Amino acid sequence: MEKKEPYQPISCAYYDELEALATLRKNCWIVYKNEAGEQQEIEAVIKDFYIQDKVEYMLLSDGKQIRLDYILQVDGKPLPGGNC
Repeated sequence: MEKKEPYQPISCAYYDELEALATLRKNCWIVYKNEAGEQQEIEAVIKDFYIQDKVEYMLLSDGKQIRLDYILQVDGKPLPGGNC
């Protein structure tokens, strides 16, 4: 199994915004990087959040799981901290 990059926690304020979007159950345009570091884009509803092996993930309506520190932007709002 390939070793993943160390998890970098996202800001609490941005996490709160993601939770608010999940509560609205609306389609969001999400730009993120995949495990290979390639930029990906998807439109989906944020269903839930969970932690696995000390890494936070976002679960989408289509079943896709995205590491929170791999998010580049959601609905045009970039992740603070210069992940872009």
